[in-house]
Amino acid sequence: MTQDKSKNGKQMLLERPWFLVVALAGLLGGALLITSFIRATDNTLSLCSTAKNTAASIAEYTATPIQLQSIVHYATSHTVPQQSFEEISISLNVLKERLPCNFLVFGLGRDSLMWASLNPGGNTVFLEEDPEWIEAVLKDAPSLRAHHVKYRTHLSQAGSLLSYYKNEPMCLPANAFPIRYNQKCPLALTSLPDEFYDTEWDLIMVDAPKGYFPLAPGRMAAIFSSAVMARNRKGAGTTHVFLHDVDRKVEKAFANEFLCEKYKTTSAGRLWHFEIPNAANMSDQPGDRFC
Repeated sequence: MTQDKSKNGKQMLLERPWFLVVALAGLLGGALLITSFIRATDNTLSLCSTAKNTAASIAEYTATPIQLQSIVHYATSHTVPQQSFEEISISLNVLKERLPCNFLVFGLGRDSLMWASLNPGGNTVFLEEDPEWIEAVLKDAPSLRAHHVKYRTHLSQAGSLLSYYKNEPMCLPANAFPIRYNQKCPLALTSLPDEFYDTEWDLIMVDAPKGYFPLAPGRMAAIFSSAVMARNRKGAGTTHVFLHDVDRKVEKAFANEFLCEKYKTTSAGRLWHFEIPNAANMSDQPGDRFC
């Protein structure tokens, strides 16, 4: 996702055993068939009819250019995504159910081609705080859709921000939305592209911005804003939020405060998966707290 995994992440390539590269290529290849099956399924048809239509769909299915690029990239490179196979599989299982969907990813990097290719026909957008890193990634993968983001926070402020929001009315869930104009709450992301605010996101992956040194932006605002957007979903269904690096103190604390333990459905390694309903379906939830 982001180069946040090491202090020299932009300069280093993450090398792992070849079996992981092969496994990832297989995962992407399998996704091509999965999308064919999903599109072909019709529960009103008989078993034989369904099988016939499914076979025809597979024969007619054409992989998207970004899927083909992704398979070749990961199959011929030592560089693989930072998340483990088990962590990736959690998101993939949700994508299989929701695609094509609106997928927002905080962070741009070695796994971006994979995420875009696992959402064929959908809208996958990446948010990245480092313009030089955006340029470097898009040089090799120009089809990715990425936006530069400026954050108002520093990791060193995490503790004070967690205390401050409880006393700032515009940070409370009943008042925080729309976050586009919420200048009074420092955790609200107010300078993102219009697409961020105008789109109802089905899946949100928080694996950025950087959060391993005091002056880094930290993921506090990304977590808070994801929770606010999910609670204000107007369409049917829930919003799936995936948070990586939950072994770190700040990520864990802000997840428990804003994404809520009761909405956590699955986890693997350093990844937590939350399924957050909109506020209309939170009958037991007062407007002065998130959890």
